[in-house]
Order: sequence, then structure tokens, then C-alpha cells
Amino acid sequence: MISRTSILALFILAVLLGTATPASAQADTGYTYSYWGDPNPAPAAYEPVRTMYGSDLSLGKLSSPQDLYISKDRKIYLADTGNNRIIVMDDRFKVLRTISEFDRGGKKDQFNGPEGVFAAPNGDIYVADTLNRRVVRLSADGRFLQQIGAPESTLLRQGFQFTPIKLATDKAGQVYVASRGSYEGIMEFDSDGVFTGYIGTNRVRFNPLDLLWKRISTKAQRSQMEQFIPIEFNNLSIEDNGFIYTTTSEENGSQPIKHMNVSGVDILRSKGYFPPKGDIRVSMTGSKPGSSIFVDVTEDEAGMYSALDSKRGRIFTYDKDGNLLYEFGNLGSQAGLFRTPSAIAMLGDQIVVLDKDYSRLTLFRPTKYGSAIREAVRNLDAGKVEESTAAWEQVLKLNSNYEVAYIGIGKSLLKQGDNKEAMAYFKLGNNREYYSQAFKRYRQDAVYDNFGYIVLGIGLIIAAAYTAMKLAKRRTAGRHFVEVGVLKNPFYTMIHPYKGFWEMKFEKVGRVKLAVLIVVLLALFTILKRQFSGFVVNYNNLAELNSINELKFVLLPFVLWCLANWSLTTLMDGEGKFKEILTATGYALMPLVVISLPQTLYSNLITVDESAFYYLLDSAAYLWSFWLLFVGTMTVHQYTPLKTVSTMALTLVVIGIILFLGLLFFSMMQQVINFVMSFYRELALRW
Repeated sequence: MISRTSILALFILAVLLGTATPASAQADTGYTYSYWGDPNPAPAAYEPVRTMYGSDLSLGKLSSPQDLYISKDRKIYLADTGNNRIIVMDDRFKVLRTISEFDRGGKKDQFNGPEGVFAAPNGDIYVADTLNRRVVRLSADGRFLQQIGAPESTLLRQGFQFTPIKLATDKAGQVYVASRGSYEGIMEFDSDGVFTGYIGTNRVRFNPLDLLWKRISTKAQRSQMEQFIPIEFNNLSIEDNGFIYTTTSEENGSQPIKHMNVSGVDILRSKGYFPPKGDIRVSMTGSKPGSSIFVDVTEDEAGMYSALDSKRGRIFTYDKDGNLLYEFGNLGSQAGLFRTPSAIAMLGDQIVVLDKDYSRLTLFRPTKYGSAIREAVRNLDAGKVEESTAAWEQVLKLNSNYEVAYIGIGKSLLKQGDNKEAMAYFKLGNNREYYSQAFKRYRQDAVYDNFGYIVLGIGLIIAAAYTAMKLAKRRTAGRHFVEVGVLKNPFYTMIHPYKGFWEMKFEKVGRVKLAVLIVVLLALFTILKRQFSGFVVNYNNLAELNSINELKFVLLPFVLWCLANWSLTTLMDGEGKFKEILTATGYALMPLVVISLPQTLYSNLITVDESAFYYLLDSAAYLWSFWLLFVGTMTVHQYTPLKTVSTMALTLVVIGIILFLGLLFFSMMQQVINFVMSFYRELALRW
């Protein structure tokens, strides 16, 4: 018979097992960013399959390893910085050799804190021997070949100290070095070790207020101020074509990753929703505030590349257009998590990450979700559109919120010539550039197929307009004076503002009801414009668009302007009554009403390259309305032009004061209500 103690012990064990977190639970989730900047949960793209310490590799304990490189022949090179050695392994992590010392001219030499390692295609090993302030080149079997010491050049600033931390070489034997404190750019050496210059200098970022203060400070004060200097590169990775990926550990920088050509020009494509800079929405408070900090980047196949964020232990993978494909990793002590990740490298489609504080290597392999993404990108890059589409559809089955998949399918359909279907997918993926390409082709095909009907329609429209003009001339023939009428007055005032507003004030032609109707129509057309404008110019989140809430963008400014202008002009000898101010302001909005619907229709017929005229219409309508508001204010109050300008500016100030007082009032009312409710609850508890 089971005792009560045994039952209690079994119950506690069951609870502990039920609430325990698996070792890699935190690494089993990922996310991508939507077009609106919201992180969408996503399945894990990679999963940890092996965690290796020095003891697992029969190397003894690793000590603060800083760099990792995997060559084309799948050999793994590790800079074991704290132990002053370079470790070479095969693709199964079997140690081939350990290099801690080498013969140099008959004398034993050794490394001192090497922080970077690279292997050339011929097998030569380049080591950034950091604390010895040199670059050492060894043969594949560890024989000394060359040393690059501190360079001497007029290009170097006074007091410069050569401290190489990361390096790479191209096929021509050029050596590229990232040196600590070298903010001028990546240092370039020829095959003989001669310094030839810098490439890819980062731009200086500074606060304009700090610059102003520096300008007015004395020489002694300026010498004590922080200098405006570029941020140095902290890592680099070279491609077969000689192009170089670099990373910069700048807080909240706009370009933490660069892709430089042989001239040092950044050619990194950024056609995704956001620049390739890791986390987009970041808190400035908490345990890990601020942006991602990239410490390494590695190239991948089909234009993909992955960057390592040391701040939050995350790996971000992008395609060649800068779209975020997937993210994985986190900080923690479990398998698959990191403490201070320092290097990343690709081993086929697997990823190896080095953690310097845990002194361990972690091998990740793609999951079904990650493999599908990689297959889709790879096939699309190779021109295999059908295979790419099938892979993207598989991705969508696993993650229906993955917007990049819609863009990928759209690209495949675009290559197949299915422009209409491609437009639909690009719209789902919120990609306006590719949507424009598909729409332009679709529109061209539609024009060719319906050219006769289009010409006939244009002819009928011209004939109808000509007939209407002829009839209008016959009606007015022989008349010396044509009365405009109340309903036509707003349109007449648009074209003849001085006469129209004069008649509105002194001949009582204007109507408040008509002005209110204009404002209501503007509110309605604004809602329609936000809802139904063409995709290429419509940046509104339609899923969150609240039509009632949109009214405040028209009605509130209108009411505030009328109240503020009336309140101000009563103190400035204005002759306008509130009714006249309201009517004149309403009539001044007429151009926005007239242009709104044609502009909305036009926006559905254009591409991104043709959107300039759409925005020109917007600007013209607002300028026209502002001009009418100026003439109306001047006429209603009988002001001079200069006084009208000052009155309109002061009206904006009064609107600001009204808003401030309104917010203050509602804040005070909220506090009063909270006090009354608290007092009521206290009484209820006591009674």
C-alpha cells in the first residue's frame, strides 16, 4: 500500500516536471517584422544540434575565443585568444592541428592574444596577432611565411597604433585588416605587406547642438570636448568576388552592416521594410536597452547573409534585397543560447556560433521551416521559379504571416509573366516597388488589348465636353450680367476669391449650411481617399483604419480654426462675425473637395515612378486652399495683407493654447474623478 508521503512526493515530482522548461525552450521561437514594424511570431528557423566545449574536442579548456572562420574546403579555424593559439578542425570538429608557436628565422615565436583568423584559398593561414600588433601569415602546416607589422605611411595619423583584430584576403593576395582604433576605415595591404590605404570610411555622426557649442567655445574648451570621429569597423567578411561585408558596433546606427565593392563604396541593398540592422522596435530602458550590436557577419549562398547580435544573442539572416528572412537565438545558459557571442560562420547550410564567455561552439541546423525558406530563396536566385513558388507555399503553410513569402511568390509569378496574380501577392507582401513593375506590365497589356475602346471613350468624353461648353455659351449669349447663385458660389469663389468672398460678406450670398456641407464632404472624401487610394501611394494600415476616428483630422482643425480666429479677431478690430468666419473657412476648403475624388481615381492607375504628379496635386490643393483662406480672412475682417498674415500666425498660436488648456482640463478632471472614486471605495469599505 502506498503511503501518504509517497503520494505527496509523486505529486510534487509531477508538478515540477509539468512546469520545467526544456533546455532549448527559449531558442524554439523566432519572429519577423511586419511592414508596420510589429514583430510577428514565427517558427524556429534553426535548432541547436551540438554544443562543444574545449574538453569535448580534446583541447582542454578554451579561453575567451574571439574568432571563427570556415573555409571553402570546410576546414574550421578557431582563434583561442586567451590560450594564444590557433586551432584547425575538419567539418566534424575533429582537431587537425593546434598552432601556438612557430619557427621564425631559427627562433621560436608565439602569438599573444590573437583575435582574428582567416584562411586563404591556397590554405595559408592569416592571424591577427592583436597584442603583438602584427599580422602573421603561416602555411597550411603552420610554417612561418610573412609578417605585416605596424605600417609607415603619410596616410596614418600621428600617434596611430596598429592593433589588428579581424582580417581577410582576396584572390590577389590583398590583405584587409580591421584595426582597433582605426576609425579611418578598413586597412588595405598588398601581397607584399605594404600598406596601400583605407577603404570604406564610416560617416561621422554628431549632434547639431554639440557642433554649435563647439563653434562658440574657446580653443581650450574644444580640446576637452568629445571629438567628432567615425565609428571603427569591428569585423569583416570577404566574398569570392572581392566584395566585403563589414559590421560596426555603433549604438542606434542606421548602417551597422555594409557591403563594400573593391572601391569601398557601400552597395548593400535595403529594399525590405526596414534597413538590415537587427531589432527594429527597441526599448531605451530595461536590461538590454537600445539597438542591436553586430559583432560579425557571414556571407551565405544565393545572396543571403547572417549577422550576429552580441547584445541579445540573436542571429538575423537577410536576403540580397535586405528582407529579414528569419531570426533565432537568445541570451541564456541553456543549449542553443549565448552569453557573449563573438563569431559566426556557415558550414554548408548549418551555422556555427562561437561564444567567448561560455568558451564553447554551438552548431545549428535548419528546421523544416528554415530549410523551406532557404530552398525558396536559392531556387528564385537560380531562376527556378516553379520550385521557388512551391517552397514559398510550403513556408506559408508553416507561417501564414510571413510576408516575405508573398513577395517571393510574386517574384516567381512576375518572371512567369502572370502580372495580375503577381500584383496580388506583392500587395499581400506590402512591396510597392515590385507591385509597380507588375502593374506597369499589366497596364501595358490591358492598353494593347483594349486600345480601340480606350480611344473611343476618350473621343466621347471630348465630344461631350465640347457640347457642354457650346450649350453653356448659348445660354449666356447676349447677357451682360450672370448671377452666380448660392449653390454655385463656392465654385465661383475658388476661381474669383476676391469677388466671391466680397459677395459672401456684403451681398449675403454665402451660406453656413453650404460651408458645413463642404466640410462634411471633405471628411467623407478624406476617409474614401485613405481607404481606396492606389496601393503605391496608400501607406495606411487598412486593418486598423477607423473611419469615425478619421473625422478628427478634418472636423477638429476646422472647429479649432474658427473658434481661435473669432476669439483673436474680436480683440484685433476684426469685422468678421463667427458665422462669416465659419463660412469663409468652409469655402476655402473647396479645392480639397474638388481634387480629392479625381486624385483617388488617378492613384489607382499609376506606378511608384509616376506618383510625383499625385503628390503635386496634393500640394496644389493645399496651396490653393491656403490662398483662399488668406483672401477670405482678409476680406471678412477687412484687414491689410500684412495684418492678415500676422493674424493667421497668431491663430495657430491660439489653437495651441486651446489644445493645451483642453488637455490640462481633461487631466484635472481625470484626477478629480479618480479621487472621488477612491473616496467612494474607501467609504464603502469602512461602512
